[in-house]
Amino acid sequence: MARQRARRTGAQVLSVLAVGGLTVGLLLHRADGTPAPDQADAPRSADQGDPRAAAPRVDPPLVVPTEAAPAEDRAAAPDGVDLLDLPDLPRATPLDPPTPLPLLERYPTGDPASPWVVVNKALPLVPGDYAPTDLVVVGGYEVRAALADPLSRMLAAAAAEGVGLELRSGFRSAAYQEQVHADWTGRLGEPRADEVSARPGHSEHQTGLAVDVGSSSAPACDFEACFEQTAEGRWVAARAGEFGFLVRYTAANQAVTGYAPEGWHLRYVGTDLVAEMRARGVTTLEELFGLPGGPDYR
Repeated sequence: MARQRARRTGAQVLSVLAVGGLTVGLLLHRADGTPAPDQADAPRSADQGDPRAAAPRVDPPLVVPTEAAPAEDRAAAPDGVDLLDLPDLPRATPLDPPTPLPLLERYPTGDPASPWVVVNKALPLVPGDYAPTDLVVVGGYEVRAALADPLSRMLAAAAAEGVGLELRSGFRSAAYQEQVHADWTGRLGEPRADEVSARPGHSEHQTGLAVDVGSSSAPACDFEACFEQTAEGRWVAARAGEFGFLVRYTAANQAVTGYAPEGWHLRYVGTDLVAEMRARGVTTLEELFGLPGGPDYR
């Protein structure tokens, strides 16, 4: 009986050894007989189907000093890493300066003193009797001080090219505009007068930022549709933007501005805004700023 148990025990030992040897052989060789890679070199990406990728090896964190570490600190570096051999880390990028306000937010459109105030039949001046406090005289007419230089340069540039561009109107008070509108109403009736003349409190002239220009070569066309065909009218249409002026009322934008074409009516907004309008392909302040307009008073 003892011999039988001994034989069984010996067989079990041999069986274990055989299985163990087979296991070792499998670990040391691939199916094609080539040596298997060391476990540390095995692929770690889950995309490669390695089951060990679910639990990747975690390397100890590196401690990077801001100055050279003393010998005792270097000796204590994890995994024997010499801290002096580490590459320099890039310095933090300085914060950018604050982004400037977008161009269209530079000036308000509802303040009557603003150079970008928008005045039309839907947007009256507040207060209705507003008058600028910085009026100066250019070419015999009052305008806002901001217009003095660009307006003078525009007139001089036209004269230098043989174009007789002259001023015909500048700032108008609310009281004066009331007289102008009443005169047009008497001649044309109010519906037609509202197409060609602003009511007091709704006129760009009252802001001091608008002027009417005329033709010395064809004065009979002043304030008439034929002005656009004069040398002065053509010059203004082509060149006024270089000096920061818009031909405010045209046949193409009448539905937006609410006024009949006036090739002689120029509104100063500055060269930056003129360039922005051209870049966006719009011809009215209403479209540029997303403001109401139209032919009806509100």
